[in-house]
Amino acid sequence: MRIDKYLWCVRYYKTRNMVTEACKKNHITVNGLVAKPSKEVFPTDKITFRKDQITQIITVLDIPDNRVGAKLVDIYRKNETPAEVYAHLELLKLSKEHYRKNGTGRPTKKDRRDIDEFGNEIKTDTEETE
Repeated sequence: MRIDKYLWCVRYYKTRNMVTEACKKNHITVNGLVAKPSKEVFPTDKITFRKDQITQIITVLDIPDNRVGAKLVDIYRKNETPAEVYAHLELLKLSKEHYRKNGTGRPTKKDRRDIDEFGNEIKTDTEETE
């Protein structure tokens, strides 16, 4: 089965066109080699791809006939992505939310002064350590 169809069948991408674009940008490798969308995959192949700021690593266990339901995906692939990567992504999301909530609009004058003051504190701290 083609790599673009496989990644679409096991629900990593919503459309095959998205997989094709990722292949063209060299985001997908099969067994360490950059893959074109037409690359054939077989059981025991190791696929590495970058999606949503995570480098996913999966092993092909079996080839599906068609797109499978979300509950059946584990029959066809083994996810070997380290847990630390997912923890890092969660930490990144929390840090973005902590700074400014979505939908709060542009920073006020007070917010801007606080940001500038924080930036100046960092600069003085790094200068003192040197």
